[in-house]
Amino acid sequence: MPDPSVPDPLVRLDVASPDHATSLARLIGEATRADGQPSFSDQSLVDLRAGARLGTAIEVDGEIAGVSIMTTVAAPAEAEIVVSPARRRRGLGGRLLADVLTRSGGNALIWAHGDHPDARSLAARAGLHPVRELLQLRLSPVRAPGGATEVRAFRPGVDDAGWLALNALAFAGHAEQGALSQADLDARKAEPWFDPADFLIAAGEDGEMAGFCWLKVEGGIGEFYAVGVSPATQGRGLGRGLVAAGLERLVARGIRESNLYVEAENTAAVALYRSVGFVDHSIDIQYASQPSTAT
Repeated sequence: MPDPSVPDPLVRLDVASPDHATSLARLIGEATRADGQPSFSDQSLVDLRAGARLGTAIEVDGEIAGVSIMTTVAAPAEAEIVVSPARRRRGLGGRLLADVLTRSGGNALIWAHGDHPDARSLAARAGLHPVRELLQLRLSPVRAPGGATEVRAFRPGVDDAGWLALNALAFAGHAEQGALSQADLDARKAEPWFDPADFLIAAGEDGEMAGFCWLKVEGGIGEFYAVGVSPATQGRGLGRGLVAAGLERLVARGIRESNLYVEAENTAAVALYRSVGFVDHSIDIQYASQPSTAT
């Protein structure tokens, strides 16, 4: 548990404040460069800006040295924590974790992005146990395997409702992705990286939307942000065709490195991505504070 000699200046993170917004961006940038993966999910940041998640910062010498972002509505709470690389191993992560557990009534799910030894050690000391694995796979250089499905670009404002309905069906068993709302979609469309030409839509025989491959190109890396197909078309090779179409799009854009996140237990998707050349890069682990929260 945290060192009691460490001061505990926890403050509410206010992203409407220019100072806090700048400090958060700087912290995320430093941690991402040090750790090799983002500190927070896109949904966490979207919800934080919308006031749907609570952000808590820990300050050292007048600067934000660590942040937690957590849900506050349904139990168990879901949280992510990051500490500045320059301030680690000083008990700050433990302070933030203890605050999350207190606020959640001891019922929380906490993500450790990258499965770093320090995170494993902190989780063990706090009595947390792993319940979920999210694999990050990478492909370099990007190459198109052939067999691409015919696709078109997403039409903002026209395809929104149809895509949200398809996404809910395709990810009915996925708590985060399957629950995306119009507000969530609007927030992503407002991001600097969003390009409708990178949001590939496939139609079925009836002309209706049957699948999609959403790419996120940022920092020279082309991420397979989400790939989904209608349950009615599963088993017909549409997913593979969409992945091939996504890789063709990245090649056309001159992108040489690609990544994606996939649930470790989704063996069919993992096998598909590995069959086109993706290899293991890192693992995100979700820890639970109570046995009953395991999924």
